[in-house]
Amino acid sequence: MENFKINIENIYTFLSKETISKYASEMEKNNIVLNEKTGKGNDFLGWVKLPTSISADEISEMQATAGSFSKYEVVVVIGIGGSYLGAKSVIEALSNNFQQLVERKAPLVLFAGQNLSEDYMFELCDVLKTKSWAIVSISKSGTTTEPAVCFRILKKQMEEQFGKGETKQRIIAITDKSKGALRTLATKEGYKTYTIPDDVGGRFSVLTPVGLIPIAIAGFDIKKLVEGAVAMQRMCEPNVPFENNPAAIYAAARNALYKAGKNLEILVNYNPKLVYIAEWWKQLYGESEGKEGKGIFPASVTFTADLHSMGQYIQEGTRNIFETVISIKSTNHSVEIPHEESNLDQMNFIAGKSLDFVNKMAELGTVLAHVDGGVPNIQIELGKLNEFSIGQLLYFFEIACGISGYTLDVNPFDQPGVEAYKKNMFALLGKPGFEKETEAIKKRIE
Repeated sequence: MENFKINIENIYTFLSKETISKYASEMEKNNIVLNEKTGKGNDFLGWVKLPTSISADEISEMQATAGSFSKYEVVVVIGIGGSYLGAKSVIEALSNNFQQLVERKAPLVLFAGQNLSEDYMFELCDVLKTKSWAIVSISKSGTTTEPAVCFRILKKQMEEQFGKGETKQRIIAITDKSKGALRTLATKEGYKTYTIPDDVGGRFSVLTPVGLIPIAIAGFDIKKLVEGAVAMQRMCEPNVPFENNPAAIYAAARNALYKAGKNLEILVNYNPKLVYIAEWWKQLYGESEGKEGKGIFPASVTFTADLHSMGQYIQEGTRNIFETVISIKSTNHSVEIPHEESNLDQMNFIAGKSLDFVNKMAELGTVLAHVDGGVPNIQIELGKLNEFSIGQLLYFFEIACGISGYTLDVNPFDQPGVEAYKKNMFALLGKPGFEKETEAIKKRIE
């Protein structure tokens, strides 16, 4: 198994080891509650044992579907929130940084339905006019505004480009098993379909077809991804002692820091491929814990770039923050810094070193500086950036989130606050059934 490590030594300047140890029994109890499905939101805990429940046949079938879509130049994945962030985070983490400029063996996966930008949609539709393309539409209900509107627009264009008969072969619907607008349409039109499990919420759905189908279409090994998640599931089971359970340690550390006044967590990476892992993580923790006036605010930065923008605040700003750093032990490639006779840039002192060595020294130097500046630091180390390690990381964050949410004494698996903006938007748009709300909101804005 590739190495996965968590290191919380750099919080002990701020909290004693005894303080963290006192959380051990609570973490173990909350982990049992998760696994036995006896806590709040227990009807949305299908993800907890999901990795070990995915069969080889299911993986093979999804890979076969992905293979049948490999003939297209572009596949547009339509979804919002957990219906796109999980897949996008994995694809971005594993892709060539310059994937649009290199020769591809798999379709270019683009994402839509995650915003209401007219320019974004116009430019997407425009570029698709000259491409061979397909759609993966992801929505449990089929009536969520952003993806529903996007699917309506793209389906119309696809029918005009390729005809209704061909369109049916170019669409995969990932939706509810038996009900909802997208399921009804898929059944009527004969689209290839996959099911979103009833007991898995969107932000925990990356290891269902919601994430696995787009990831496989993009050309990545979903079998290895699931194997990484399985390995982490076993590392984090309730029978694993607290001191050996990375998810329990992380949940304990962040809750102890929260009680000590550190209510803002910054997820740090030193590889730009991890930007969307951070975006996925922010939804996971923000939507799970931010309720009832509680919760750690999740933010993110990419170093060393953001050291030249956010570094000042992190070093000397309000002392309510802590950092969780994703560190990658070994790179997939090597670049050596050359020697220059003129040495005008004065960089010969690192000539002959790998760029990753310099990056690691920047990481270590930053950790030391931030700890000295009053910012506790948690380190998560991956062996390499590949499907297996990303599978480990995703499940680690998911199970730790469940444990942490129960420690906060909230329901980590609902999101009642998300509905507020929708009600106002529907009222402003004059949606049928919202007549009273429309009248009331118009009075507010007059």
